[in-house]
Amino acid sequence: MGTTQEQFNVGGMSCSFCAESIKKAYSRTDGVEDVDVSLAHEEVLVQYDDNILSEVEVKDTLRDLGYTIRDPDKAKRYEQQQAELADGKHRLLLAGGASIVVAALMGWMIVVMGRFESASLVMDLVTLGLALGTMFGPGRYIKKKAFQSLRRGIFNQHVLLEAGAFAGLLGGLLGLFVFPSFPTVHFFAVSVFITTYHILSEYTSLIVRTRASQAVQGLLDLQPDTARRVTDDGDVEEVPVDDLDVGHRVRVKPGENIPVDGTVAEGESTVDESVATGESIPEEKSEGDAVIGGSVNETGTLLIEVTATGEDAFLNQVAREIEEARAMKPGIIQLADRVLKYFVPGVLTIATLSFLFWVVAPLAWGAAPNVQHGAFAALAVLVLGYPCALGMATPLALIRGGGKAADRGILMRSGDAFQIFPDVDHIVLDKTGTITVGEPAVSEVVGFGADEVDVLTTAASAEAFSEHPLADAILEFADEQDVEYADPDDFDSVTGKGVRATVASDDVLVGKPGWLSGEGIDLSKGSHDIERLQGRGLTVSGVVRGGDLVGLIGIGDEIKADAAETIRRMRDAGITPVMITGDNERTANAVADEVGIDRVMADVLPDEKREEIGRLQEAGHRVAMVGDGINDAPALTQADIGIAIGAGTDIAIESADIVLMGERLGGVMDAYEIGTESYRKTRQNLVTAFAFNGVGVAAATTGLVHPVFAMLAMVLSVSAVLANSFAGQLLSGEGVNTEFALKERTDGEREDGRVTAD
Repeated sequence: MGTTQEQFNVGGMSCSFCAESIKKAYSRTDGVEDVDVSLAHEEVLVQYDDNILSEVEVKDTLRDLGYTIRDPDKAKRYEQQQAELADGKHRLLLAGGASIVVAALMGWMIVVMGRFESASLVMDLVTLGLALGTMFGPGRYIKKKAFQSLRRGIFNQHVLLEAGAFAGLLGGLLGLFVFPSFPTVHFFAVSVFITTYHILSEYTSLIVRTRASQAVQGLLDLQPDTARRVTDDGDVEEVPVDDLDVGHRVRVKPGENIPVDGTVAEGESTVDESVATGESIPEEKSEGDAVIGGSVNETGTLLIEVTATGEDAFLNQVAREIEEARAMKPGIIQLADRVLKYFVPGVLTIATLSFLFWVVAPLAWGAAPNVQHGAFAALAVLVLGYPCALGMATPLALIRGGGKAADRGILMRSGDAFQIFPDVDHIVLDKTGTITVGEPAVSEVVGFGADEVDVLTTAASAEAFSEHPLADAILEFADEQDVEYADPDDFDSVTGKGVRATVASDDVLVGKPGWLSGEGIDLSKGSHDIERLQGRGLTVSGVVRGGDLVGLIGIGDEIKADAAETIRRMRDAGITPVMITGDNERTANAVADEVGIDRVMADVLPDEKREEIGRLQEAGHRVAMVGDGINDAPALTQADIGIAIGAGTDIAIESADIVLMGERLGGVMDAYEIGTESYRKTRQNLVTAFAFNGVGVAAATTGLVHPVFAMLAMVLSVSAVLANSFAGQLLSGEGVNTEFALKERTDGEREDGRVTAD
C-alpha cells in the first residue's frame, strides 16, 4: 500500500476553468499527492495515498463537482459521449426556445408598445415561468456544479453565471412583488439568456471533443479481430485475436494485416511497418525477424510465433502512450481565464459592497436606508459583470485566425495553438511524410557501358510483373520519363532480394548489391557509386544484363519542394528545427544536410519520440511537433503544439492541435504567423471587453443603470470585439467563412497547396 495512480476520462469539462476547479478540489482533498488535468482530452490523472483515500472517494470528488466518469472501455465510452451529446442538444433546444420567446416579448414591449417597464402581469408571469423553467430545467446541472464549487470555496464561471442568473430572478421577483418600478421582464430575461449562453458554449465544446475521441479506437482497429492459429498437429483454425497467447503460431497470407507482435518462424516476405516506423520502404522479413501487429504482410506467406498480446502489444502500447501523454500534457490556462480568476470574486465583492453602501451610507447623513437603490445597484453589477464579451474574446480571435488559416489549407483545431505558438522556440519534425514525400521514388540512375535510358528500360521490363514498392517506383519513373518497356518473357521474384527475368532473350537480374554478389556478379566497377548513393541514404538496386552490371538505380524518399525554404523561415523566426525519425542515422543525416537542419535524432522508436519531446519541455522549451504517422501520435500529443500533415493517418490528425491539409510543409510557418497575429487580436479583444465590463460595473454601483442599458452595454462590448476581430478581414477582402473541416484530403487542393472553396 502507498501511492496509487488512477486515470479517468471525464465528461462535462468545457473550459480551462473546469480544469482549474478540478485541480483546486483535489488540492484541498487530504491524501491527494498530485493531479494532472487535460482539458483538450477530458482526462484526469490523480496520484494519491491509498492509506488515506480509496478509489471510490477519489471518483466521488469528480462526481460531486458535477462531472461524469466515463467507462474505461473505449467502445462504451464513445456510447456515453454520444448520450452526452444527445442530452446537451436537448438542453440547448429547450433553453434556446425559451430565449427566443423571451426575446420576442422584449421586442414587443420596446418596439410595439414603446416601454421598458412591465406591460402586464400576464407577461411578467410568463417570463417568470420561462426563467424558472430554463434555470431549473436544462440549466439545473449548472447549479449543481456551482453549489459544489462554492462548498469548496472555489469561485469559477459556474458560480458567476448562477450569481447573475439568480440576481436576474431576484430582481424580477422584487419588481413583481415589492418595487413596481423594477423592469421585471428584463431581469427575468437575464436569467434565461445567460443560462442559454452557457449551455450553448458547453454543447459546442462537447461536439469538438467527441469527434476526437474516436482516434485511439481507430488505431486499435488496425489489428484484425481474428487470426489463423496453427495447432501442434498442423491444423489451421480461425480464432479471435484475444484468444492468442505467447507461443501460439499464426499464419499470415500476402496482403493481410499481421494480427499480433511476434517473430517469423517460417517463410520470407516484405512487410510494410510504416505503422510503427513511419518509413515508406518495406522491411524484408525472414526466419527469426520480429514483426509488429498492425503492419502489412506484402509478398509472401509467413508463419509467426506470438511474442506479445493484450496490453503488451505494440498498438496497445501506442494507445496507452497517447492517453498518458494527453493526461500529462502541460496544462494551458487561457489568457481570459487567468484574468477571470480575479474577475469572478471581484464582481461578487463589488455587488455585495454596492448593496451595503446604499443600505448603510444614507445613515451617515441622516437618511433612511435605500434598500431599493442598493438592490438595483447590486443586481446591475452582477448583470454587467457577467463576462459575455470576455468569453467571446478568445473564440472570436480563433475564428478570425481559423478562417484565414483555412484559406491557406490549415485547420486550427485548438485555441491553445494560437496562444502558445508565439512562445514556441523548437519545432521537431518527423522525416518520412513530413520533410519527405513519404513514398519511394527514383532519385538517380547510373549507367556502366549503357546510357541511363537503357538501364531504366532494362530494369522496368524486368520489374513489370513485380508487386514490390521499389519496383513500383522504377516503373513510375520510367513512365514519367516516357521510357518504353516490354513485359519480360520469364519472371521470378526472390523475396527480399530482387527479381530474375528474361528480357529480349537476355537474362536480367535487378536487386540488392549483396544478393547480386552472391549470384557471382562482379560489382567492382560500381562500388564507388554504390557507396556514394548509400551515403545519400538511398536504397540501391543493381541492374545486371547477360551477367554484366550495366547500371545502378538509387531509390529514396523525395524531399518536399518547400522543405528547405520552410526550415529557413523557422530559423529567421528564431526557432530551432529538429529532425526526429525512426530511420537510420545515415539516411537521416543525408536528408537533414539537404534541408539545413543541424540537430538530428535517428533510430527513435514511438515511445522515445515522446520522451525526447518531454526532455525538451523539461529544459524549459516550448515545443511544436510535426508528424503524419501512427508512430508520431504520442509525441504529437505530448508536444505543446501538435501539427499533423493532413495526408497522414487519422490517429496523427486527431492527436494534433493543427492539421495541414495536403502535404505542403510551408503551412507550419503559415500557422505560426497566423497564430501570432491571432493571439495579438485576443489580447486586444480582452482589453476592449474589460474596458466595457470595468466601466459598466463601476457605473452600475451608482444604482442608476437600467437593466436594458446594461444589456445594451453588453451588446456594445460584443460588437466592439467583433469589429476588432473581423474589420481588417472585411476591408482587405479576406474571407471570414469559418465552416472549414477536414474533408477528403485532396478536395479543392490547388497546385500551391492551398484549399479553395467548393
